[in-house]
Amino acid sequence: MTLTTLCYLIKDNKYLMLRRTKKKQDINAGKYIGVGGHIEEGESPIDCIKREVKEETGLILNSVDSRGYITFVMGEETEHAFLFTSEDFEGKLLEDCSEGELSWVDIDKVEELNLWEGDKVFLKELRERKEFFVLKLIYDKDDNLVDSIIED
Repeated sequence: MTLTTLCYLIKDNKYLMLRRTKKKQDINAGKYIGVGGHIEEGESPIDCIKREVKEETGLILNSVDSRGYITFVMGEETEHAFLFTSEDFEGKLLEDCSEGELSWVDIDKVEELNLWEGDKVFLKELRERKEFFVLKLIYDKDDNLVDSIIED
């Protein structure tokens, strides 16, 4: 079981999106995702997302909103992700991210990007809900989304 964090930074009705292009053996290669990563020993989810955002973007999170908890079931592997958004950050965006290319994308255009099918499910929930939600996404061995379950 893996514990991760994921955050969508919001500015001017845009999300900061990361197109994964730089890592070898990257399950997310070529896809657009939010910013985040694995929780390290001794970190809380908020410690982790603040560290990951700083490392990947150069921006400093002042506060985050806890928006959801996502369970990704991918064959024999399960990942649990704490989902955040933030409009409260400062600093200068890195010109060269070690993970890929960073860009601000209009929220209403994000679904046109190369995304995981499950990401479209929780991005819709982020747009339509204010309250915290729990979501389970089940993928087959070929990385096709086979089920999504909102657990209210």
